[in-house]
Amino acid sequence: MSTTASDPLATLGSLPGVPDAVDSVRKAVDRVYGHRVMRRRSNEVTAEAALRGSRGSAALAGADWNLEEVRRRTDFSGEDEARTVGAALRLTAEAGQLLSIWRQSPLRVLARLHLVAAGGAASDDEVGRPRLAGESVDEPLIEAPLPGADEVAGRLEGLSQLIIAGSAAPALVTAAVVHGELLALRPFGSHNGLVARTAERIVLIGSGLDPKSICPAEVGHAEQGRAAYVAAFEGYTTGTPEGVAAWIAHCGRSVELGVRESTAVCEALQRGAA
Repeated sequence: MSTTASDPLATLGSLPGVPDAVDSVRKAVDRVYGHRVMRRRSNEVTAEAALRGSRGSAALAGADWNLEEVRRRTDFSGEDEARTVGAALRLTAEAGQLLSIWRQSPLRVLARLHLVAAGGAASDDEVGRPRLAGESVDEPLIEAPLPGADEVAGRLEGLSQLIIAGSAAPALVTAAVVHGELLALRPFGSHNGLVARTAERIVLIGSGLDPKSICPAEVGHAEQGRAAYVAAFEGYTTGTPEGVAAWIAHCGRSVELGVRESTAVCEALQRGAA
């Protein structure tokens, strides 16, 4: 993604189809926040959304576990899938602790997210820092060309400056761009997809769109499927208005599906079934 506009994120908000996606997401979020259960049991909805979001992000990373297995399991060491689910759970828990830092130092937050995700699974000198020239990346879902270390450093700095400067862009647009850029760059040796989806979550919460973190986009990304996720991301990497708009719309639909999931949780709580 590159543009010379003074507020490049805001310019993306006017791409064909994006205003409609933004409006649809805003209305969906408002509806779930207006649910009567949210007035007295919002903490329970937040906790359940976190669990379901973690499960969805892990599924996209290759660990497609049943929700009840994620809920039941206490040991996430051992096999690769268990470690992936454990990393997703840790990242979701960590996201809320990093909101105040994000707008001042997004690169510091990304480093922390990778450290949390790796959890000792990577060598110490690779954890929490962008990869160096010649270092490999373990991200099997994303097969787009891998940018070199110098390009990664430059684009990360550019993304960081955009976040620090602030933007008039809708939260959905900013979240989708942060997510897409991190997938495109794959700045770390591992866990880039998990980190990218957590960063998207941080933007949605910190922007005020979803302050209670009850609209897990990760649920929607997983529900739409890995093939649709990759196809939408590949559109983003083209840099064309159509491709970027399609990625933003895909992210918007994912938020709406997350809203639907949390609405179902609210209904279950209201019936006393959860």
